[in-house]
Amino acid sequence: MTWTFPPPYDHDHPPVMNVNAEAQKELTFGERAADRVAKLVGSWRFIVVQSILLVIWVVLNIVGWLAAWDPYPFILLNLFLSLQAAYTAPMLMMSQNRQAQLDRLQADHDYKINIKAEEEIRLVLKHLEAQNEALLDMMTEIKRVQEGKGNPSDQRVRS
Repeated sequence: MTWTFPPPYDHDHPPVMNVNAEAQKELTFGERAADRVAKLVGSWRFIVVQSILLVIWVVLNIVGWLAAWDPYPFILLNLFLSLQAAYTAPMLMMSQNRQAQLDRLQADHDYKINIKAEEEIRLVLKHLEAQNEALLDMMTEIKRVQEGKGNPSDQRVRS
């Protein structure tokens, strides 16, 4: 009795790559700057520092210790905050758009990895099924020999 097994699987796919590291290598100066601004503006440290500066600005102008350079209703302060928002918002959008693009690349890469894994699992299961059939055949053959129902040539040798 001969048992046939599937041929060995040839792992010819490229190695798994780190999409984040590859994308990081290709960043332009503007994209790096936008990411830094987004990281800074999206932090509690920025909120706390900006809040402290705003309170100091308002207090100094209300008390007038240094001659109120921006009296109530703080038009100069509003101008600075508007300028800050006008420049910060587009940078945040650039960073978010780049992150969305990176997320799409990561999802595509994950899909390709899943396809590879599915193919390898399918082949492993096929190989295990072939082994299972071979083991069942071997067990049947062993049982037949133990019960004395082996080949007639085997019984001649015993006698």
